[in-house]
Amino acid sequence: MTTLTTVEVAPDEAALRLDRWFQRHFPGLGRAALHKLLRTGQVRVDGRRAAASLRLAPGQRVRVPPQAHGAPAPPRPAPAPAPTAAEVEALRARVLYRDDDIIAIDKPAGLAVQGGSGQRRHLDALAAALQFDAAEPPRLVHRLDKDTSGVLVLARAARAAARLAGLFRSGEIAKTYWAVVVGVPRPAAGVVTQALTKAGGPGREKVTAADGAGRPASAEAKPFRLRAGRPATTRYRTIARAGDRAAWLELRPLTGRTHQLRVHCLALGTPIAGDGKYGGKAAALEIAPGKVVRRLQLHARELVIPQAPGGNLRLHAPVPAHMLATFRALGFDPDSPAAEAGP
Repeated sequence: MTTLTTVEVAPDEAALRLDRWFQRHFPGLGRAALHKLLRTGQVRVDGRRAAASLRLAPGQRVRVPPQAHGAPAPPRPAPAPAPTAAEVEALRARVLYRDDDIIAIDKPAGLAVQGGSGQRRHLDALAAALQFDAAEPPRLVHRLDKDTSGVLVLARAARAAARLAGLFRSGEIAKTYWAVVVGVPRPAAGVVTQALTKAGGPGREKVTAADGAGRPASAEAKPFRLRAGRPATTRYRTIARAGDRAAWLELRPLTGRTHQLRVHCLALGTPIAGDGKYGGKAAALEIAPGKVVRRLQLHARELVIPQAPGGNLRLHAPVPAHMLATFRALGFDPDSPAAEAGP
C-alpha cells in the first residue's frame, strides 16, 4: 500500500496553483476527491492547511496522502498539434511588450488561455511561439475569459512568475477594462461590492451573487451545487452613453474573481452586450435595424505593473475590431479624452 509522502515544489512550478500541481503530478485524483482531502487537512503545504487556489513557490513541501498515489490515471488526451507557421506569426504580431522577465500580448477574443473540455487550441499550447530567446516557453500568471480580448501578461522565467503572481494576488497590479453594456447604470459611477459564488461542475460552472451564507441571490442559480461566496469589488465609471439603451463603461476590478465583471454589470442592471451566458436575452443589443451584437463586448484595456525602483509599466491594448464596430454604431470614440480621465 502506498504511504504518505512529501514532495518538494520544483523551480519550474513557481506560481502554479495547488490544484493544478496535483493535476500535473497525480492526474488520476479527481477534483472532488482533492477538495475532500484539502477540506479534511490531509493535504498540507509546509505543514499547514492549504486551499486549492494557493500559488506554490519553489522549495515548498506538499504533503501527499496515499489516496493520491492510488488513484488510476485517466486516459491522456491527444496532444494539441504544433502551432502552424501562420499561427506563430499571428501570435507574435500581437506582442505588446517584451523584456527579460515578461511578455505581454493583445489576446484576441475567442482564444482560450488554457485547455479545458473540448479545448485543444489555447494559449498554453501555443506558448512556444512566444519563447523567442528565453530558456523556456512563457507561463501564464493570470487569466482572461476566452471571449474577452486585451492585455495578457506571461512570465518568461520562474522568478518572474512568482513575482507577478504575487502582485496579481495582492491587487498591486491595476487592471482597467472597457465594456459596452445594455442600458445605463445609475448612478453613473460607483463601486459594486458583491460576494460571488461558483456553482456546478466542469462544463456547467457558473458564477452568481451570493449572500453572506453562500446562498444565491438569483433563483437562476438554484439548480447548481453551491460553494461558499467570496468577496468581490469593482469600481465602475460611465465614459459615454447612447441615450438610455447602451453605455460605455470603464471597469476596475479590485479583486480577481472568475467572471466578476460580467456578474457585477448584471447586478447594476446593465448586462454586458453579447453576454448571453449571464445576461440572456437582455444582453442582446440592437445597434442597427436587424443587427444585434452577438460577441462579448469586454476588453482588458490596460494593466499597470509596479516596477523597481518605484516606477510603473503601463500596458495598453487597442480596441478589437468587433468592439470598434459597436463603438461606431453607438457614436462612441475610443480616442476621446474622457476615456482616459478615470480616477
